[in-house]
Amino acid sequence: MTKMIAWIASAATLVGLAAALGFVMLAPPRQCGSSSVAGGMAEIGGPFTLVNNKGEQVTERDVITGPTLVYFGFTYCPDVCPLDLARNAEVVDILSENGIDLTPVFISVDPERDTPMVLADYVSVMHPKMIGLTGTAAQVDTAVKAYKAYAQKNGDGADYVMDHTTFSYLMGPDGMWEFFRRDVPAEEMAETIACFVDQA
Repeated sequence: MTKMIAWIASAATLVGLAAALGFVMLAPPRQCGSSSVAGGMAEIGGPFTLVNNKGEQVTERDVITGPTLVYFGFTYCPDVCPLDLARNAEVVDILSENGIDLTPVFISVDPERDTPMVLADYVSVMHPKMIGLTGTAAQVDTAVKAYKAYAQKNGDGADYVMDHTTFSYLMGPDGMWEFFRRDVPAEEMAETIACFVDQA
């Protein structure tokens, strides 16, 4: 009788372990972020052809070869862009200290003024790894639409500004992983990005 009870207890333990293992295996993967995008994140991003700050024509496949942080802005932006890009540069440095390689990308929505030479000076100040991208108005518009972003000229004459989206998009070669609003601190961004990289 004692052996029977021991056998039943062992069997019950094995069944419990098997059920727990099955639950873990069937459970959905942990989500690193909490953002939601209408239509799904897989629809954010897509093909583009632009010119980098070295004057080379590139596509999204040349630029997004690993974890990449994409931001749309313009070099004449008085305050928002420099602050956002400085935050993104800090994220790159935090992750680098932890062995994670993140590429910061700045896509200009002001191709009229932001030539490759202008971008070269600008991104070199922001971060040595930052890639600046520009192109024709049509090429830039294609990139903006691919990211469901927004860019609109505001004003006339030489001192016009560009109204634009201020999200930073975390991209991988397979599409968008997450996006960040401008109020997210660098440390929080770095933690979230590290989580996505670990799960990639």
